[in-house]
Parts: sequence; structure tokens; C-alpha cells
Amino acid sequence: MRSSIPDLSALRAGSRTVLARLLTQVENADEALVPLLEELAPWLGRAQVLGITGAPGAGKSTLINALLAELRRRGQRVAVLAIDPSSPVSGGALLGDRVRMGEHGEDEQVFIRSLASRGALGGLARAAERMVDVFDAAGFDVVIVETVGVGQSEVDIRHLADCRVVVCAPSLGDEVQAAKAGILEIADILVVNKADLPQAARTVHDLQASGVLRSVDGWTVELVPTVASAGQGVAALADLVERHARSAGVGRRRAAPAAAADAAGGRSRAAPPASDDALFAQIADWRAQGRGVALATVVRTWGSSPRPEGSHLAADERCEFIGSVSGGCIEAAVIDEAQRVIASGEPRLLEFGVSDEQAWEVGLACGGRIQVYVERIG
Repeated sequence: MRSSIPDLSALRAGSRTVLARLLTQVENADEALVPLLEELAPWLGRAQVLGITGAPGAGKSTLINALLAELRRRGQRVAVLAIDPSSPVSGGALLGDRVRMGEHGEDEQVFIRSLASRGALGGLARAAERMVDVFDAAGFDVVIVETVGVGQSEVDIRHLADCRVVVCAPSLGDEVQAAKAGILEIADILVVNKADLPQAARTVHDLQASGVLRSVDGWTVELVPTVASAGQGVAALADLVERHARSAGVGRRRAAPAAAADAAGGRSRAAPPASDDALFAQIADWRAQGRGVALATVVRTWGSSPRPEGSHLAADERCEFIGSVSGGCIEAAVIDEAQRVIASGEPRLLEFGVSDEQAWEVGLACGGRIQVYVERIG
């Protein structure tokens, strides 16, 4: 049966019913929506996308609840996309993040949507970017994306959010743990939540001494202690979020692909991470068309890497590709090597290195090395 296509004018006029239905169809990957989603382009890039990430139990949902109240006091229209993990056993998900935001459910200027990760890695869900686009086109001033509880290397929110807030809990470890590469390095704002606990002062000190409060592109990473359950520090956090928007602008997710275009061939150097299901489905499609295909896999990393070991990129003989093996700095080189592997049938083990001085220019959180194994499929 043909899917009903929501009325775009009703979405723009503020219909919550149309918005809810459209979000559900996007989450379910309704292909009939593709032309409509392309029509949203003129209205995209106006909302500030605020990414809230951090380890499980850091208090992200409680912090968002308090931040929602503060943003509404400032007259902001706010949408929240709260992503919860799916069970690897049952496949289901307890969409519990929004429970802590229930007090805003009756506010017509707030829209809270829960989303299951459905096995996607990196802290987000496959439909997250398109759902953010829908909120953006619907006219929200701020779109808050809460990731699943993440570890050190799950940093996909850095490609989606304009402003990245990393929430830390007291007792994250010693000063060595605070200095480790990974999620702390993607922060525009660091929050030490539950700052009323005895270990909080030590956590603040370790973070300040770790070097993560650096300056990049005119913005110096800020650290703010909060007690979200009591609303303490939340106004200061909202001030920083607004200041970051004035400093760095909005629409990062839309500007990044164009900025990363490869000068030689015009192809994007930084692809968004794809699920394994999507990647291997694309490989099967290319093979069915008779195209030569190569698969690149991250087999080892040293230092900080935007993609963990086991990440994939697939490329066909026409240089079309899907997936990602880095934050954008080596994709073009890997695709070029894939063409040689397709032609020769000989696999290659590639190694790339980048200095700390160059790292920020190419999208790595810090210097390091990465090994990528490229093999022809079939």
C-alpha cells in the first residue's frame, strides 16, 4: 500500500500531528518520503543542533530537562531527539530518556521524540540526521540530540551537532583517564554534572589539567559544573550554548560535506558512518550490477581515531562509496587504493599517520596512526 505523504505546508505551519507522523515514517525508512525530504532543503540550517553526550549515568536526561526549562524561559522553541540503546538480545528498547522530561509534555513549543538506536554504533541512530532535518524544517530554534550512553570512542555526534556538550560524572578516573584521547576531545562545552558530590572538585581539577580546554577556530572549550536535579549551573550552560552559536554559527552538518570535497575528483572525503546492514546491502547491489567492489576495514589504530577498529568503507569501480574509515582525512586515498585492488585483485594493507599539528586540520581528534586492510569482494 502506498504511504501517505505528509503535507509540507502543514509541517511548516506547526502541525504537531504532521510532524509526529513524518518522524515515524523517517524512522521506518519510508522510501516514498525521499522526494519530500529533498524539498525541505530551503528550510534547513537555521536551527542550532545541540549534541548532549557522555557515559551512562552522567545525568544527561536530567540535565536536558533542566536546560529545556531554561531555554523556554528565554523564548526558544525546542525539539529533543532522545536516543536509547536497543537490546542485542531482544532487539527492543526501553525509551526511558523522555520520562525525565515529562514536565514539558504539555508545552506546545517543545517536542520530545524518543528513538531506538536499532543496533547502530557511534551513539546515534541511522535515522537521526534526517529526523533532525525534519525538526529544523519545522521551525524549531534549538534541536537537542541526546546520544545513548557512550564510551571513549563513540563520537559520531561530532558530525551532526553544531555545539557538542560532553557530560561527565564525578569520579571519571584519575588525571590519566581525563587526559586520554576520545570523547572528551570533541567537546565544545564540558559539563561536570552532580557537582554536589564530594569527588566533583577533583574531576573538575583533572579535566582542567588534562589539556582538553583548548582553543580551536576561535572557540575555547569551556567547563561548567552543574547539579541538574537542582537547576544549578544550567543558566551558565545555556549562556555558553548561545555564545557558541554566535561564535561558530549553525548548520555544521550541512556545511561539512561541501568543505570536505576532494579537490581532485569532487567526491566527499568524509562519509557519514553507515550501518553494516546498509553497507553490505549496497555491496550486494553493486555486485548484482556487475561492478567490481572493494572493502576497506580498519584493522588497527594508535592514538585517537574517529572510527574504531572494525569500521568499514566500501567502494566500487566507479568510485562510488559508502561508509567511513576516518573523520575524513584518508577516505580519498583509501578509495584510490580500492581502485587498484579492484583492478589487480591483490589486497593491500595501508598505514596512515598524522602529526598532532596536522590533526585538527583533517578532522582527527589528535595525532596517531591507522591501518586499513583493503580487499576485493568476490
